[in-house]
Formats: sequence, structure tokens, C-alpha cells
Amino acid sequence: MADEAQLSPFVFACQGGLVLDSSTFAMQPGMALELQNFEPDIRGGYRRISGYTTWNSNIVPQTASSTEKVLMSAYFKSKVIAARGTKIYEGGTTGSWTEIDTGRTNAGKYTHFRYTLGGTDFIVWADGANHATKYDGTTVTDLNATGAPANPKFVTGHKDTLFFAGMSANPQSLVYTAPFTDDDFNVANGAGTINVDSDITGLFPFRDQLFIFCEERIFKLVGSTQADFVMQPVTREIGCVNGFTIQEVAGDIIFLGPDGLRTVAGTERIGDVELGTISRPIQRRFQDVSDVDEFDSVVVPDKTQYRIFFSNSSKSRGDTTGAIAVRKEQYEFADLRGIRPSSTDSIVTLGDTIVLHGEYDGYVYRQEQGNVFKSDGSTSNSIVGKYRSPDLTMGDAGIRKNFQRIIINYSPEATVNADLFVRYDYESPDVARPAAYPFDTATSVAVYGTSVYGTATYGGQSNPLIRQPIEGSGFAVAVRVNDRGVSAPYSLKGFQLEFDVGARR
Repeated sequence: MADEAQLSPFVFACQGGLVLDSSTFAMQPGMALELQNFEPDIRGGYRRISGYTTWNSNIVPQTASSTEKVLMSAYFKSKVIAARGTKIYEGGTTGSWTEIDTGRTNAGKYTHFRYTLGGTDFIVWADGANHATKYDGTTVTDLNATGAPANPKFVTGHKDTLFFAGMSANPQSLVYTAPFTDDDFNVANGAGTINVDSDITGLFPFRDQLFIFCEERIFKLVGSTQADFVMQPVTREIGCVNGFTIQEVAGDIIFLGPDGLRTVAGTERIGDVELGTISRPIQRRFQDVSDVDEFDSVVVPDKTQYRIFFSNSSKSRGDTTGAIAVRKEQYEFADLRGIRPSSTDSIVTLGDTIVLHGEYDGYVYRQEQGNVFKSDGSTSNSIVGKYRSPDLTMGDAGIRKNFQRIIINYSPEATVNADLFVRYDYESPDVARPAAYPFDTATSVAVYGTSVYGTATYGGQSNPLIRQPIEGSGFAVAVRVNDRGVSAPYSLKGFQLEFDVGARR
């Protein structure tokens, strides 16, 4: 029997997320230097993300060209409202799309808001080129009464009132209806207009305030009616560069500022010396992107997760990147690759979380479904997941370590097919690189529904340990996991490296 008395264990849990702004010596072992399509798991560890599938296997009908993207994908009354070209459709998970509105000339990306008025549920949308429109599931009605904004880009609700902004003729104006109405713009009845001194880029109701995001400013509207509405500055130093990146997550508002992702709470403390973007650990990701006008975002509510997509019509789906932010003790981040939304929506209804995105290919997809990215109605694309640990020195970069074993703690949801790599001395080309070690469910636990009866043992642990002998030595070591793209989601919980001490350099 081998003598393991001199083996030293080094244990670390996967936590802290992707960190790109710290040196190896400053990083905690559980952080990641590479974390692609793995999300910081609210249950601990890093989870390979789920896929997406078509909401309806039929493409949203084009109106003039096959290059038309889906400009709106909004969930309403168990169906999806989808805009493409000059028309708007609704569709369930099966059957054809039904046309409900047309004649929307030069429409841009839509904003929408769901509300209840007089006991009836409505959805209202705006596209920046036509009158806003409301829909109750049966009748489409343009909001074009006297005083109505001609072509709002943004629409939302606050204090039983609808608010509109982004009109081409007056981009610094905020227009609102009379209370408890959605089509009364008569000032005498309580409607009105408020002007700010910067072009409005987004609206977001939050608790008892309406936040007005501008190119170079942020304001908040307090009060309940025309009689006591007051516009207050939040900051005159920072603005929002894209209103479609504004989302509420974990009791705060996240938005894309000129220097990365920020929160409203952080922005209100603009004078604090410790204030910075929440995305500082991955700041380089935002320095490398341009043309932010097409960016989009969505929230996965049951994971308190924010996703921003660096969408661009000139990029393929496989080349489209993005970022995940999850609020724990602090924000943890990861990279996204392979999702290219042109519009998004998310909602929790009857306990079911529905996350949607429309695409440049004309389809509407539902995220958090399946193990692949199902595109074009039928084609499936693999999810390429990658994890890399920091370069670990076990507290002493001057001592060579002879590695004997790695123990992996993970949580599978079904069949896992991945490769484990061990790399030494900062991946120096002069150091031997052991071949990939198999990392799959066959080595540890059988998953009901995927393993073969009679050849597998059921009743295994939900968080099994894989004890993998490894070879090689070095002054520093890094652990990599590369998903083969055919796995169900699984969560990396932590690792233990076992080694004996060699010579000092």
C-alpha cells in the first residue's frame, strides 16, 4: 500500500466568481480566472447554465425581409406578444402566430409594461416611432388622444399612472396620464409633462419612486399625483447609456453606465470615496465592447441573477458574449457566450419563472430550458462551459509540489460529460501538460433516467466526490474544467488537491 502519510491536502470551495482585476497572489483560491457559461450558483459553487429552446417552433412571420429581428418578446396572459417588422403577433407554445396589430412604420426595439386598470389586465408597448398601444388580450387600442405623445420610446407605470418618454421631438420630456387612466392626457384632469435637462434613456419604477435615467443624469420622481410630483436629482455625474440594461435585482436597480454596471444605491452615494462600478472585477469586459445601442438584459428572478448581452447585428450567435451578475455577499460574475437577444422579458407567474428572448433570426426562445441552445427552430448548438481556477501556490510559490490526487466535489442534475485538466507553473509551455482526465457521472453516480439499468448503481450521493489520481509537479497549479457541450447542468462545488513537498527553488 502506498504511503500517504506525507501528503498535504489543499481544499478550496468554488466561490467568488470571475475575477480579472487582481493578481494571482491577491485572488482567493475559489475565484475563477475563466468562467464561461457557468453561473455563480445561489446554492453554492459554479453551475453550468441551462440552455434555451423555442417558445413556439414556428418563426414569427416576417413583414418585408427575412433579416427582420424580433423587436419585442413579452409574456401576457399565457402567450407571447412578438413584434417583427411592421406587425405584432401573439402566440402560444404551439400553433401559428396570430397577427394583432399592423402598420407600425419604422418601429425600433419595444418597451412594454403590464398593469391592471378597472379589473382588466393590460399590456402597453412603445416603439419610438408610433403611438403607444395597449392590449387586453382581445382588443388593440392606440393611445392617440389629444395630448398623447406621438412616438414614445419608453413606457412604464407608476402610482396608477402611465409615463412616457423618448419622443423624438422632445427627448428631455416625461409625459404622464391622468391618475387611474391610460388614455387621458388632459392637464385639467391631472395629466402633465415634466422636463429634465438631459435626453432620457430609460424609465424604471422602484418602490415609491420613478427613476428617470438620462445620458448624463439620473433623476427620481417622488409624490403621488400632479399636485405633489417633485423631480429630484440622484446624480448629475453619471448617466445610463442604454435603457434596455435597466433591471431590478436583489432589491436594487442595475444599469449600464459609461464605466460599466452600476446600481442606483451606489450612484446615490456618488460622493463616497469607495464608490465604483459593481462590475469592477470584470471591468475589462466592458472596455472591449462598443456599439452599446443593441445591448439587452434580463433578470432570472428565482436566481436573483442579472444577465447582460453584448448583442450586435454584425456578430454571429456563437460570437455573442455577455455577463452574469449574481448578488451574494457581494456581486459575483461570469461570462456568457452563445445567446444573442434582440428583445427580452421575464416574469414569475403561478410560481413558474419564464425568461424569454427574441432573436435576430425571427424566433422567440425561452431560457432556462434543456441542455443545449436550440436555434432556428430545430438546430441545437452545444453550450461551451469553461472553468479555470487561479494559479494556486498553496501559500509558498518557492516550493515544488508533487501532486498525487485531486478530489472533485460537484452536484450533477443528469449526465455529465466534461474534461478535467491540471496545468502547472502558470501554463508555461516548458512544463509538461498531463492529458485530460475524464470528468463524468459514470465515474461516480448513476442518474435516474439517463443511466442504464443493470449496469449502474442507483441511490448515489447528490453531491458526490470524484477521487482522480493525477501526475505532474510544479510550483503553482491551476485546475480547468472544459465541458464537452453535451452535458446536463451540473455545479462545481470545490476541489481538494493532495501533494507532497519537493525541493525549494
